[in-house]
Amino acid sequence: MSMNNLIKHWRVLLLAAVAPAAFAADTPPITHSFFAAGAETYIRSGDGQIIWRYPKSTRDGWVLPNGNLLLAVSKGDEYPGGAVVELTRDGKKLFEFKGTQDEVNTAQALPNGNIMLTEAGAKPRLLEVDREGHILVDFPLTCQTTNHHMESRMSRKLPNGNYLVPQLLDKVVREYTPTGKIVWEVNTPNWPFTAIRLPDGHTQIDCTYGNMVIEVDAAGKTVWELSNADLPKAFIKDACGGQRLPNGNTVITSYGIGVEQTKLIEVTPDKKIVWMYSDKSGSGIHHFQILDTNGQPLPGTPLR
Repeated sequence: MSMNNLIKHWRVLLLAAVAPAAFAADTPPITHSFFAAGAETYIRSGDGQIIWRYPKSTRDGWVLPNGNLLLAVSKGDEYPGGAVVELTRDGKKLFEFKGTQDEVNTAQALPNGNIMLTEAGAKPRLLEVDREGHILVDFPLTCQTTNHHMESRMSRKLPNGNYLVPQLLDKVVREYTPTGKIVWEVNTPNWPFTAIRLPDGHTQIDCTYGNMVIEVDAAGKTVWELSNADLPKAFIKDACGGQRLPNGNTVITSYGIGVEQTKLIEVTPDKKIVWMYSDKSGSGIHHFQILDTNGQPLPGTPLR
């Protein structure tokens, strides 16, 4: 089924299942092109075609402004400790940093050209490295070490120079300085996977097996949340990745694949569904990056 036919299919389903205010009959269907990380790593165009694919599993990734791909590669034969790589669209490797512990679970290209990443293992840590692989920032994460896989996920460097780190099994999101000092934290109702600092200072947090997304203010108070209780069906199953779009809508992964094969869902601030993505593959989307809407690139670099 093409993306356009798929969207029409979802609109029929949702018009029957959701309150009439959720969709206007004369509203053109939304399309998105997006990058997906997970067991399958690819870019899908707005019309449903896969236009780029990487043969390895990934934990995190970005389409950079120059069109290259920055990927946090899952551990495997080539990278037993995981890795961060930058590739051109034709597969030429421009950068590689091999993990030294169990996993590399996140990667971010920084405005100064450096790469930020986290390592999971006996000594969980956050690193910044330059393009020659020299370590410039290195501090330990204050987290449990009994379960290495559940130490941290989508960490991001903030405009203030600090780092926002979701710590799954600890059920906490922490903000660290470059020296490793904790200057802010919030406890979460379930395992936090993605934490995004929004322009107003709030923080969006995707809670995996909680099947929910919360938004907290600077004091840690929940000011907005979304769960399957707000939706006509259980479309969210394992809410891993997330992205807040420039129009204020929120896109969430359903990594465990929700009902009717749901893998991505977009909702408005008042929790109306405006777009969903599904396909027949058995692999969920671990994290993602929405690239355009109805063929128009998103302004600036998405905050995620």
